[in-house]
Amino acid sequence: MKQVSHLGTLRRVVSTRMPTKRGAFEVIGFERDASNGGRRVDTALAIVRGDLIESPPPLLRVHSQCFTGEVLGSLRCDCGDQFEMAMRAIAAEGRGLVIYEYQEGRGIGLTAKLKAYELQDAGLDTIEANHALGFETDCRDFSLPAAILRHLGVFRVRLLSNNPHKCRALLDAGIEILSLVPCEAVPTTHSIAYLRTKKERLGHMLSLQRHESTTSAIQS
Repeated sequence: MKQVSHLGTLRRVVSTRMPTKRGAFEVIGFERDASNGGRRVDTALAIVRGDLIESPPPLLRVHSQCFTGEVLGSLRCDCGDQFEMAMRAIAAEGRGLVIYEYQEGRGIGLTAKLKAYELQDAGLDTIEANHALGFETDCRDFSLPAAILRHLGVFRVRLLSNNPHKCRALLDAGIEILSLVPCEAVPTTHSIAYLRTKKERLGHMLSLQRHESTTSAIQS
């Protein structure tokens, strides 16, 4: 994951109440000037439920935008399911937050992500496809969520994630991870190769057992 050494000033630009099918949340918009000397602005949302300061530390999901999974309903990934799982868990507990970042396709953008899909259709896995397009394995930068957490006064969390690298990025930024809470969607025949690559090559904490047991039952 990309490391950033020079960060722009975080700005809280909007806060509004958002009624959802999971109940009412506060949505806070943040932006920060990019650190590459250009005019690009990084943006993210904090989707907040309840008091984040009281004990125990709140549930947190740091979620990267996935237009294909969340809007088109693509079955090639687990992103839409993970977002729904996080919102349900936070709503059930009555407190917590999702930080929603605009880092489509592990940071390579939507068009490049579709090109990576095309390469995957030809037999490459997600990592190989990124490399073939000239990208790193994961181009995301998690310094913005860390800055948002500090702004909100949140320094200890229970992280809804299967990704140890995301956990490490937050720890390195000074955010204490009290526990890593699994956020695993049920694999499908369309997503199993993608999830297996996550587990075997990226170290994500995934069981994949339900798919394997289902496949075995069908074959028998």
